[in-house]
Amino acid sequence: MNSTVNTLLIEQCNEWPQCSENYAALKTVEVRDTEVDGYKFKVQFNPKRIQSSAAKVDPKSIQERKCFLCEINRPEVQRGIPFASKLGNTYTILVNPFPIFKKHLTIPSVAHTNQLIEGKIGDMLELARLLDDFLIFYNGPKCGASAPDHFHFQAGNKGFLPIEMDIEAILSAHSRQIEQDVYILKNAPANTIVYKSANVDAIICWFNQFYAKFKQISNSEEEPMMNLLSWFQDDYYYLVVYPRKMHRPSQFFAGGEENILISPASIDLGGVFITPLEKDFTKITSADIKDILEQITVTPDDLKKLIK
Repeated sequence: MNSTVNTLLIEQCNEWPQCSENYAALKTVEVRDTEVDGYKFKVQFNPKRIQSSAAKVDPKSIQERKCFLCEINRPEVQRGIPFASKLGNTYTILVNPFPIFKKHLTIPSVAHTNQLIEGKIGDMLELARLLDDFLIFYNGPKCGASAPDHFHFQAGNKGFLPIEMDIEAILSAHSRQIEQDVYILKNAPANTIVYKSANVDAIICWFNQFYAKFKQISNSEEEPMMNLLSWFQDDYYYLVVYPRKMHRPSQFFAGGEENILISPASIDLGGVFITPLEKDFTKITSADIKDILEQITVTPDDLKKLIK
């Protein structure tokens, strides 16, 4: 599957001017390193991501625009690879024309159904195994998904996100094992749960219990807020869970110098903060990143309830 996807990426950049232009622009993207409470972070200045970072996701705006993930509304030049999961769900693997990664995919369901992960975590892990050169990520409908009305995963090449590159060192030095194969990260700026196992069925079972418990304690009739990262490496599946309580931080809505146009999603939580405006790339500090992550993710007390 990796080879087929790489071929699609090359062909789409040759056939699709917008795609070619935006992937070429990644070569000029500015990146700087920082550290937050001992965890590595990067800040990326990526002006092509303004559309996603500032996306209007309120019900009225969603209703008034055409769904850009439905096949009928996609550009004619955009082609994809069909994927049918073992659970019987059908998807199309597409090249994302507004990349963060050097290889960036969007994987929407064929059916126009809401962005809800319940019952689909097995699909995510299956994709992680098939596309083992990539990590798979999921943004909840109120956690950075710019299309909350159409279910989709995304994928990006490995070797980009600090959490993925440093996972073994992090688990060794900065985690506490709370049950078999389940860890929490200690003193992390975002409260984080990591599941590492060679048994995919065990992960699915654990996640379903976690989902039900999180939904209960958050008193949510819809999906509890979360971002997910998953990948497959050396016969192990990794599932990183970021339980959340807020969509966008106060800096997003602030005026004047206090404003930072940041709408954190899986990539930001995984260690790469995306800033589409140069002013924000220049001024954002590790203290800002810590404050933003503390605002949007669950409190330590809520995490303890989940762990219990």
